[in-house]
Amino acid sequence: MTAGETHQAIEAIFRIERAKLIAGLARMVRSIDLAEELAQDALVVALGEWPRTGIPANPGAWLMTTAKRRAIDAIRRDRMRDRKHDEIAQIPDAAYDDPAAAIEAAMDDDLGDELLGLIFTACHPILSPDSRAALTLRVVGGLTTEEIARAFLAGEATIAQRIVRAKKAIAKAGLAFEVPRGAERAARLSSVLEVIYLIFNEGYAATAGDAPIRPTLCLEARRLGRILTGLMPEEAEMFGLLALMDIQASRLQARVGPEGELLTLAEQDRGRWDRLLIDTGLDALARAEALGGDGPYALQAALAACHACAAKPADTDWPKIAALYDRLRTVMPSPVIDLNRAVAHSMAFGPDAGLRLLDQVAGAAALRDYAPLPAARGDFLFRAGRLAEARVEFEAAAKLTRNMREAAFLIARAKACD
Repeated sequence: MTAGETHQAIEAIFRIERAKLIAGLARMVRSIDLAEELAQDALVVALGEWPRTGIPANPGAWLMTTAKRRAIDAIRRDRMRDRKHDEIAQIPDAAYDDPAAAIEAAMDDDLGDELLGLIFTACHPILSPDSRAALTLRVVGGLTTEEIARAFLAGEATIAQRIVRAKKAIAKAGLAFEVPRGAERAARLSSVLEVIYLIFNEGYAATAGDAPIRPTLCLEARRLGRILTGLMPEEAEMFGLLALMDIQASRLQARVGPEGELLTLAEQDRGRWDRLLIDTGLDALARAEALGGDGPYALQAALAACHACAAKPADTDWPKIAALYDRLRTVMPSPVIDLNRAVAHSMAFGPDAGLRLLDQVAGAAALRDYAPLPAARGDFLFRAGRLAEARVEFEAAAKLTRNMREAAFLIARAKACD
């Protein structure tokens, strides 16, 4: 390879190994900042040596060994006084007087859970959802601050502040970069799943800006999901979330029309749905159900599968969808689920059935400024032939949404009422 090709190969390898490096190092030095710095140092050494010596057979192990040596050198140079000395001294099962020896021995342990520990730490409930998402994309996904800011339509300084605050909160809380056990594991897992689905949803249905979808975020969320199913092969809900994301992602390209307008399920060209993603999603759903999955993500994946398996809108099994929403409501009660349940019942049993259910949740505080509520009511009224009332609801929904493409779609529906 030419020098340029070697450098490209090294950078590609580093992108693949980066999260594992940071995970293993963070577990040892108890600092994400220091772990990132050590990983970057290892990359610099590789860029200097590999063009001369060739890429090693196991580049990940080479990078980890190099980063470990840099950590040991730093400890021996600085003696890890004050806080750092105390932190290293607390590493479990490392009863050494020499902190450098403690790190070296611990780094040689089997660190099969290190990446999972990093994910659980980045998604810790002490952080806000936005901070969890930004930190996870940075340290696990490997995205730059600029890329995260662009994906979320936020200022780069804002994203940088979220990441810095998150790291400081983790350091202040003295969190161990380990996988929680027992009851705490189940509670923390829900936070991890929430973060990944938040990232996916921001790509699938952008809450602001011109573009109705941001496929890059969906891709990153699905990649994180695959990492987690590989690390947690017995977690039904993890497979349920992966199934849900794959099936929904299969419709991404069909969700937007030629003019950038948002298309409903009924309007989408189902020939443009990605059959490979549907198949992988159905496989993940089967795995979740085989593991006894009946949680929120597995049920939502089953709902998405009902649409994915319908060759045309008329084939959709709406009674089954309504029944699934009845079950989902018991395991994940929320006004938004009740709203979606009303939509399902309106399709299965008529618009009046949907309107009756909608009346039961219309006063919920969480739905007060929620554009899908008047949009759903407008659709029910439109199908019931009450066009003047439907127009008022569509116009109200258009005023509430922050996505300009979605607003244009709702305005078009309001005009259709004429």
